[in-house]
Order: sequence, then structure tokens, then C-alpha cells
Amino acid sequence: MDAKVSEFGKIGEILVLPLFQGTDKAPNNALNGLSRTQRSLVNDALSSDSFSGKSGKHLHVWTADCQVVLVGMGEYPSEKECRDGGAKTLAAISKDQGTNVTVRFTTGWTTSMMSLFAEGMILRDYDFDKYLQKDEDDVQGDWSLDCQASARHQDALSSAVSKSIAISKGVHIARDLGNEPANIMYPEEYARRATEWAKGKSNVEVEVWDYARLQKEGMHGVIAVGKGSERKPCMVFFRLNPSADQNKQVPCIVGKGITFDTGGISIKPSAGMWDMKFDMHGSATVFGLFVALYESGYTGRVNGITCMAENMPSAGAYRPGDVINTYSGKTIEVLNTDAEGRNVLSDGLWKAGELNPSYIVDLATLTGACVVALGHEASGLWSNDDSLSARIHAAGNAEDEIAWPMPLLPAFEKEMTGSKIADVQNLGKGRWGGACTAAGFLKQFVQERDGEQIPWAHLDIAGTAWGASTNAMVAHGATGIHVRTLHRLITE
Repeated sequence: MDAKVSEFGKIGEILVLPLFQGTDKAPNNALNGLSRTQRSLVNDALSSDSFSGKSGKHLHVWTADCQVVLVGMGEYPSEKECRDGGAKTLAAISKDQGTNVTVRFTTGWTTSMMSLFAEGMILRDYDFDKYLQKDEDDVQGDWSLDCQASARHQDALSSAVSKSIAISKGVHIARDLGNEPANIMYPEEYARRATEWAKGKSNVEVEVWDYARLQKEGMHGVIAVGKGSERKPCMVFFRLNPSADQNKQVPCIVGKGITFDTGGISIKPSAGMWDMKFDMHGSATVFGLFVALYESGYTGRVNGITCMAENMPSAGAYRPGDVINTYSGKTIEVLNTDAEGRNVLSDGLWKAGELNPSYIVDLATLTGACVVALGHEASGLWSNDDSLSARIHAAGNAEDEIAWPMPLLPAFEKEMTGSKIADVQNLGKGRWGGACTAAGFLKQFVQERDGEQIPWAHLDIAGTAWGASTNAMVAHGATGIHVRTLHRLITE
């Protein structure tokens, strides 16, 4: 989407007027540039019972040269209602009426409210239709958005819209990666795209550890999960501004990247298995985050690690009962090969600790148990550091990407360190608290520094990475969840 900010002037083929409840006539400047007939039609609609201004209500007023869309915002819209209002408005209009959209913010709108409405439209402007055949008549141009407001809002609104455009590029990249089918998006392809993105960017480095390098480094958590597939595993390292902040500890973000998860030898039921292409969304978010940080001009140093593998059953696949020697030196008893995400993250988390980070955040579509607990409305959040947890929770709330704090009790850890033949086991004693025991497993691979564990947080995004039907920013498929949360956490 091309977006700009201007004062009240020319209008496009579609004019959007977001209005508050109780508006019965057009505010000042709202109808500038419309003919007398068009003004009359809009004012008639506003004074009728057809438009109440209630939140979520739309009324389309058809005129000869311009479709006018009246958007109800309620009396005192919240930040969420402003952002959702923009997203739902874009979803409600059609390119058949034109692609040049003017949004006019008039009486009662603050700069913050305007920017959130625009952000909703920008985030919603996404389709994954590259594999659909199209007739020439169906090919339509990109949306062009002109946000119009009075002079006093111009600078701040322009800055906010530019930032939203930059961050949305990262969100949309994450969605692209998640939505790709597994025959296209496999570990080496993810690595290739990351390497291609980094080309020509002086402040970005991407390094790929291929299968041979993983073996040399002893990354057997990743190797074990991926060795059953002919698409071999790899690990991808992202570095933004690697020459900056050399004497500072900086964040490291780690992503689970299972490009397809059959469950391995502990194979999943066939129903719904097609969704397992989304099992790499943790790594999709890491990639998207670095795109967002780069596009928004962040000048600090940030590290990222993605653990890429495809979990397939074969004669060479790892088995229940196997013991894995991980990069940390700790051993894992495999009780279920479908609990594979934690195995690959064991190597990624330990490597992250070697980078002397200020904190580590991992993202993983880790457990169905998290979906049982929180549905598709919130990601689970576990942490060994109350301050870091509070910051992530606050950032998620600000972006309407809820990260809900969950308990990390010693009993959960004890379940995962109860193996008789290895340091840890990759499954708890029973089905209860499965998301919490998974977090307890991951905690075993967070290094200590100065006698205490490095601050670490785990985001289980199994319920929010896809299938989030109440997320107004997303029409279908991958959500790009927590690109915006982590961008806020790191930059603010």
C-alpha cells in the first residue's frame, strides 16, 4: 500500500469518513471537493436512521464519481477499536470501485487515533494469492491511501504512518513465509530468502549453518528432528547493525522453524495436518522482525537465531526412546518425536546465551495445550524474569497482540528433568499443563551468567500464528504475530 498524509484537498475514488456516534451532519471539511448533489446525499444519509455511528457499522453512499463510506466509531473508541475500525473498513471496500482511497479525520480525532485507524488499514492490506490463476480482468492495482487531517496533525501523523508502513513490511513478510506451502518453504529455502534479503544492506548480516556445519558444531537437537527428511536442517543467524553497541548486551530473538511437522515416528492424525506448514511461524516472526527493524531505521544491534528443520518419518528419522546429545552438552530422552520444537530450540537457546544477550525471547508454535488454555486470542508467555515478562505483556497489549503471563513453576521443570537415562525428557508425565511443562523444558537450556540465568521469555504462539478469526488485521492464514510486539519491545 502506498500511503501519504495531507490536508483536506483532492479526494480519491473512495472517500472514507470515520464518524462518532451521534453525528447527524457532516463535520467541517468532511465533504470538501464533493458536488452539491453528493453533499446532499451524504447529509441525507447522516440524518436518517440508516447510520447510527455505532462501532463497526458501515454505510456506503453511492454517487456518480465517488463512493462515500461512512464508518461508525462509537462514542469513545479505544485504541483497539480505532485499529480494528481501519482494518474492517479496508475489508469492506472493493477495488472494483477504484484503488485511490481518501480517509478524512475531522472533529474529535486525536493524532494517535488517526494513526491507529491508518495502521489497521495498512496491516489488513495483505493477500496470499500467488498460486491462484487470474484473468487479466481480475488483476487490480495496489491500494493508494491518503490520510487527510488539519495542519496541526500533519507532522506527527505523517511520521506515524511512515512507521506503520515500515513495520507492516515485516509483518507481511512473516505472513508470506508462514503461508507458503511446505514443498516451497523448506529449511534451505528459508535460508536462501534470508540471505537474498540481506544482500546489499550494509548494516545486515545473515549467516547460514548448513547440515555439515550443524554436525561440526554438535547441534544435535536440530539435527535429530530434521534428519528424517531429505530436506536437511539448518540454522540461520540474523544480525542487525553488527558494528553498533559493541560493549553492550543486546537482545537475541530465537525462532522455532519446523517447515512441516508430520509428528515424525509419533505421527499426527491426518485431519488438520495440512496446517503444519505454519509450524515454522516462530522463525517467520524472527525474519519479519528484522525486516521491520531495518525498514524503520533502528540503529541498535540485535541478534536473531532460527532453528530450521522438517519433521518427517523415514528409515533415518529419530525415534521415541532415542537420547540426543545437544549443543549444550545436556542430553534429551525422546519420549515423543512430535514434541520436536523444544528439541530444536534447545540448541538455539544455548547458542543465544553464548552471544551475551541482554535478554532472550523465543517464539514457537509449541503446544496444542496452549491453544486449549488460551484459544486463538492470546499467546502464552513464560519467563524467568518478572521485569522482562511485564515489558512483553505491556508491548503486546499496546499492539493488540496479547501475550498472557503463565506460571513457570518448579514442579513443571521437575517433570522435565525426571528422566532416568538423560538430563531432560521431552515430554511431561501426563497431558496436564503441557504448555507449562514445555516451557519448563526450554528453561533448562537458558545459560547462567554471574550466577543467575540470563533473562529469558518464551512465547507459545500455537494459537495466534494462524486461525485467529477474531484478528481484524488478517483475512486468513498466517498472522505475522508479535513482529509488532517485539519491535516495540526492542525500540522503545
